[in-house]
Amino acid sequence: MREFENKGSHPPWSRTVSLAEMTKEVGIDFDDFIASIKDDVTIEEMSRKYDVSEPTINQLREHFFHYGISSVIGGD
Repeated sequence: MREFENKGSHPPWSRTVSLAEMTKEVGIDFDDFIASIKDDVTIEEMSRKYDVSEPTINQLREHFFHYGISSVIGGD
């Protein structure tokens, strides 16, 4: 029997890009983006504030609500 056979079915690292990486890619300050979500800033307001399209803001928000801040999936 292999030593790690029953350790889990998923690798102990992320398989999805983190929200911090995604916001950086589009030029949005991560901490400010999280604060905007906390303050319930609308998608339209965030789009103007960060000069990013509404669909992009919506996708970032949906990513946050689905995966959280980071998307680490592990089997340990």
